[in-house]
Amino acid sequence: MAEESKNVTFFEKLGTLDRRWIFLMIALAVIIPLIMKYTTSIPTSPLVQRLFDKTEDLPPGSKILMSFDYGPSTAPENQPMADAFTRHAFEKGHRVYLMALWPTGARQSLQLIDELINVEFPEKGYGTDYIHLGYKAGNQGLINTLLSDFTAMYTTDIEGTSIDEFPMMEGIRTLRDFDLILGLGSGFPGTKEWVQFAGDPGDIPVGGGTTAVMAPLLYPYYPKQMVGFLGGLQGAAEYEYALIQAYPEYMQKSRLASTSMGPQVTAHLVIVAFIIIGNITFLVERSRRKRY
Repeated sequence: MAEESKNVTFFEKLGTLDRRWIFLMIALAVIIPLIMKYTTSIPTSPLVQRLFDKTEDLPPGSKILMSFDYGPSTAPENQPMADAFTRHAFEKGHRVYLMALWPTGARQSLQLIDELINVEFPEKGYGTDYIHLGYKAGNQGLINTLLSDFTAMYTTDIEGTSIDEFPMMEGIRTLRDFDLILGLGSGFPGTKEWVQFAGDPGDIPVGGGTTAVMAPLLYPYYPKQMVGFLGGLQGAAEYEYALIQAYPEYMQKSRLASTSMGPQVTAHLVIVAFIIIGNITFLVERSRRKRY
């Protein structure tokens, strides 16, 4: 009886644990992996692998339109997608066209140029291998216009230089001239609008990537209307894993999403542990009340 009483007291203490200890444990579960640069390797799901394979199988020199339809608030999820995909596209020798349906997206694509393209691919030439077309207003109306006449909306690049001066713009008349569209978004307009107003009516392959909270809304479009899809930070980490598997040289520099997933995984494990402890405490307390 004494031992039983001791155990009951222990679980009673767990049940009344100060929530500040829980917050501290979760904080440590995030901070320690960040300091130790703990990374996770997440095997690629079919949803992500199909987009990777589509990019991999396109012939060198293919034209890929990337739309940055998000802002700084979701950059921790969306930007690693853009980084991993851009590395893959340049590795395969594709030409990349950057644009944005969101005003804030133009800044995110400039960040991609400054922090990734100029640093890791200095040999790539502006206007021959990649170009920044900037932001245009219009939402899905803009996509409709681009489907029939791309040059009606984009007469210059983001700096105001005529697109006729860039070799890679030769032959671009409508969205149908692109081999793949990648819509990276976190709201409206975004990936869904690219599927509905470009991919379906134009019969253009469309891939996408959104925040984790939006991902379930896009799943119904796969696989018939989308060639592949990245859902949240995990989707970005899966694409990184596929890239590293195919090109091991990216092991040291293509790990932003994988590194960010480390703290997320450990924090989730701590939360699950507290949920289990809470349920055990509840069952023990209920059993004790029944006995007395």
